[in-house]
Order: sequence, then structure tokens, then C-alpha cells
Amino acid sequence: MPIYEYRCTACQKRGSKIWLRIPAAAEEQALACPACGAAPLARLMSRFSSPKSEERRLESLADDSSLAGLDENDPRGMARLMRKMSEETGEPLAGEDAEMLSRMEAGEMPDDEGGGADSGGDDL
Repeated sequence: MPIYEYRCTACQKRGSKIWLRIPAAAEEQALACPACGAAPLARLMSRFSSPKSEERRLESLADDSSLAGLDENDPRGMARLMRKMSEETGEPLAGEDAEMLSRMEAGEMPDDEGGGADSGGDDL
């Protein structure tokens, strides 16, 4: 669904309008500023986004030069990777994950408290 952005030529306030189809010139000319009531409004060039596939997100991570030479024993580097992955996937870090990330950004490597692969189990 297209969202069109406009700026009032009188008061310079910005606003947006959702159209279900491409608006006719007469429809756009009839728009008035919700703040001051002036017309006509000037259409602005809007920013847009396009969704990325999971594969494209992973490629983006692989192409990120700030992650080149990542040392898995460097807590700050691993924190940078976690933050980047959070941004790319749109999954926010909260609770224990956010706390762990803060500790890593401060240079502390959290212990493996969850009984991970090195907790005495069989190696695969």
C-alpha cells in the first residue's frame, strides 16, 4: 500500500497520506495541510525499503568489513557480531541476552552457564 508524503508550502509541516491507488492530480491538489489548512501541498520523495530474504541477510553479514577477522575469543568483537545479527534479523536483544551483550561490549566474556558443548557431553 503506497504512502505518499507531502510538505505544506505555507507552514513547512510534513504529513503523509495512504492511497489505495495512484492518486489523480486533482485529488492531490485538493489535499490541505492538517496543521494550517493551506493548499496545495508539495509531494516529497519518500524513502522506501524492500524486505531481504534470509539468504540476503546472511550475505550482508558476510560482506560486512567491520566483521572481517573476527576473533571468537574477543568479547567486543563477538558483541559487534551479535548486535549486527540483531539488526539484520530485526530480532531485538532483551533480558538476559541484552545483559550478556552489555557485559561483552565492556570486554567481559560471559561464562558458559548453560552447560554447552564443553560441559562433559559427547562431542559430535
